[in-house]
Amino acid sequence: MSVVAAGAILWRIEKGELKVAIIHRARYDDWSWPKGKIDKGETIAEAAVREIREETGLKVSLGVHLSEIHYPLANGVDKEVHYWAAQVSDKALAGSKFEPSEEVAKVDWKTPQQARKLLSYEFDQHPLNALLDLYDRGVLATKPIVVLRHAKAMARADWKGGKVVDDGKRPLHDFGKAQAKALIKPLSAFGIKHVVTSPWKRCRETVLPYAAKRKLAVIERSQLSELGNAKRPARTSNVVEDVVSIDKASVICSHRPSLPTILKTIAGFAPIELKRSINAATSLRPGQMLVVHMNRTGKKPRVVAVELQESILVAD
Repeated sequence: MSVVAAGAILWRIEKGELKVAIIHRARYDDWSWPKGKIDKGETIAEAAVREIREETGLKVSLGVHLSEIHYPLANGVDKEVHYWAAQVSDKALAGSKFEPSEEVAKVDWKTPQQARKLLSYEFDQHPLNALLDLYDRGVLATKPIVVLRHAKAMARADWKGGKVVDDGKRPLHDFGKAQAKALIKPLSAFGIKHVVTSPWKRCRETVLPYAAKRKLAVIERSQLSELGNAKRPARTSNVVEDVVSIDKASVICSHRPSLPTILKTIAGFAPIELKRSINAATSLRPGQMLVVHMNRTGKKPRVVAVELQESILVAD
């Protein structure tokens, strides 16, 4: 059994120069990246955002997953730490509620070279190396596009007594409704601001709790439904391309039969080494999502990284 923790390398551009945030812990007299252990009932991504807020006073959204590192604790137990990149806006910095404490005495913004010299542990160099690689390639600034399979729906055999009716009105199972609520925090961790969904009831019910919490409009597109995709997959692809072209963190909620079209379209923006991971997501389970990180700079949209994420409740 291992101890699981999560955090991020916070970054920003000051006067054209990359700066990263490094924390000093007075209790241990060390320098490291903000991180902390996950709490019961939360995902690793949720924990990263929460710990950043608690340790630095900064409200952020996650970017690319940088690395997963392992090292032994004093008692011999393995510690597993996940790090993301997270850009800090001027607004977030101005709104910081950081106060020095016994846990974190100081949050300093340093150049990567300065931070590298201060870091107390060799393993903390790995996420920094990954971040600098993204920066050198000009793809550190990204936006997420989340491809979400709707939460667990009521079985066709149980709905309306198994009679053939309009399948677009089939609702979520009670477990699916719990999943939809549990998705609020994972979607929040990636700062989703644009909600696009199939108009079928089980999809709308999956994203409505998040949209209501964030006071976001829910944009319905019939092309994302099972029927819309079956009739004209090219139009489904057009909807996905429209989402890619918008400079907003977005979620696309759809159905298993529509996933191959959606994912193939996104894979068209990906380098060869990422295409397989994207297309493999056709096996997403109800309530599970693929987070696709796309560049925010450059003339053409391209996929920088992908990762699987889910709520704490995932159906078989």
